[in-house]
Amino acid sequence: MLMKIFAAACIVGITFAPTADARRVRDQDRAFAARQAGQIMPLHEIEGRIVPRMPGCDYLGPEFDANSGVYRLKFMRGGSVIYVDVDGRNGQIIGRSGH
Repeated sequence: MLMKIFAAACIVGITFAPTADARRVRDQDRAFAARQAGQIMPLHEIEGRIVPRMPGCDYLGPEFDANSGVYRLKFMRGGSVIYVDVDGRNGQIIGRSGH
């Protein structure tokens, strides 16, 4: 009987325990909140400014650092990865790595 109660308690605990992903605020959620608050530009505007400046590159997508308000746009040219860091508040390029 004690074993059945223990097993039931484990099942309930596993079913209702929050996952690490549920507890962790995702970058995209933080970017959305900052955009809604008017702290950063919409991503599509930033991409519209930066992607055309990277001819011959394939655009792989963004990452967002909510602490600094910086987007890191990732590109691929040949076998090289290029990162372009963009200030989310004004859309200005603030750094670039790779070639």
